[in-house]
Amino acid sequence: MADKKPSAVPRTNQGVRRSTTPSGVTHVRTYQSGQYVVVGNHLAQHRELSLTAIGLATHILSVPEGTPVDIRSLAERFPEGRDRIAFALRELEAHGYLRRVREHTESGRLVTRTYAHHTPPAAEAAASPGRVRAVTIPARPRAQAAAGAEVPEAPQEDDQACGGASPAPEPVAPDGPDLPGPPAPPAEVTPPDRHQEKALSLLAALRRTDDRLILSLRDVKRLAPLVIAWFANGATDAVVHRALTTDLPVVVKHPAGLLAHRLGELLPPPLPVAPPPPPVTGADGPVRRHPFQDCEGCDRVFRAPEPGRCRDCRAVPAAGEVLCAA
Repeated sequence: MADKKPSAVPRTNQGVRRSTTPSGVTHVRTYQSGQYVVVGNHLAQHRELSLTAIGLATHILSVPEGTPVDIRSLAERFPEGRDRIAFALRELEAHGYLRRVREHTESGRLVTRTYAHHTPPAAEAAASPGRVRAVTIPARPRAQAAAGAEVPEAPQEDDQACGGASPAPEPVAPDGPDLPGPPAPPAEVTPPDRHQEKALSLLAALRRTDDRLILSLRDVKRLAPLVIAWFANGATDAVVHRALTTDLPVVVKHPAGLLAHRLGELLPPPLPVAPPPPPVTGADGPVRRHPFQDCEGCDRVFRAPEPGRCRDCRAVPAAGEVLCAA
C-alpha cells in the first residue's frame, strides 16, 4: 500500500510567469499608465554609490520641480537621520547626479538651488559610444565569393541591454588571407581632476603619519569624494591632514570608518564670497574723475570738468592773443 502524501502539490500561480533560472529575482511587471519615473541603470546599478544614495536619488528624480530636497525636509520625510542623508547627498554630488549652487534671488536673498541630473555627463559619455557597435568582418576572397560561401551576419545589439544577457557571439572570419581592417579611432584622453589626484595622494599617504591609518585601494577610492568636498569648500591639504590625524583614539580598529566619520562630521562650510573692494574716497567723499574732453587746439583727449584746451595748448598763446609784459 502506497504512502499517502500529507499535503497536495502546491499549484503554480497562473498570473506569474515561470522563470528560466532556478534562483534569483523574477520580475512581475505591471503596465504603468502614469505616475512613474524613468531611472537609468547607470544609477540603479551604480557600483560606487551606497544603497541610501541610490534610493535618495530615485526619490529626488520622482518629485516635481520646486519640491524642497534639503537635509531638513528629507529628514522629516524619511526615517533616516540627517547624517545619513547628508552623506548620501554628498555622494550624489561627487558623482555628478546633484549640483548645489548658491544664487541670489531678485530680492537679494541668498538661496541654495539644487540641480538634479537624470544622466550625469560621465554616464552619458560612457553610454554614447556603446549605443552602436560596428563589427568589422574581413572581406572574403573572390574564390569563396564565387562559390557562394555564406558570410556570418553581424550581431545586432539592443539599445537597452539587460545586465544578465549572454554576450553576443564573436563573428567567425572565413578562411583566407588576413586583410588589414580600418584603423581604430584614437581614444579620447580625459584629463584627470586636480582635486581627485590630491585627494587620492593625501589618503594614500596617511600611513606615513600613523601606521594605523592604512587604507585599502577600495577605501581610498570611496573616501576620495569626501576629501574633494573639503577642497571644494576651500580647505587646503594641511587642513584636511590635520583633521584626519589629530587626536586619534588609542585603538583604531576600522580606520576607513573613522576617517569617513571625521570627513562627514567636520566638513567646513564653503568660504563666503569676497566683498568687492571699497571705492577710493578722499577727504570730502568719493573721488569722481572728470569726463574726457577734446582739446580745441590739438584735438588731444584729456580730462577736465569743462571743454577747452589741454595743458600744453594753454602754455602756448593762441593766435590773436598778446602777452602782457611782466
